[in-house]
Amino acid sequence: MNFPSDIRYTSEHEWIRVEGDEAYVGITDYAQSELGEIVFIDVPTVGETVGQGEVFGSVEAVKTVSDLNMPVTGEVLELNEELDAAPELVNNDPYGKGWIIKISVKDAAELDSLMDAAAYQASL
Repeated sequence: MNFPSDIRYTSEHEWIRVEGDEAYVGITDYAQSELGEIVFIDVPTVGETVGQGEVFGSVEAVKTVSDLNMPVTGEVLELNEELDAAPELVNNDPYGKGWIIKISVKDAAELDSLMDAAAYQASL
């Protein structure tokens, strides 16, 4: 299981990597392994501002559908379009090519409420 130290984690198994005023969001290695083979990602919120903890989309695996929760309040700027043709990127590279959305962070202070890699790993 992979726990990169340069990102923050939610208790719902999303991660966020901040780059300036923008950030990439995806699901953790643990989450993708629990879900199994991912077949579809649905993000109907592109262009919308979504609050911390609110649902911004869903991930569909062979055996289940799971909500995606926003780690921090932000405007959904972009969906990773590569996932349309290759949703398995979330399984194969959850912290890299398998990112799900890019957001503009509205309140950087909300990042303080998220877990670092050690805390997330301890929570599992």
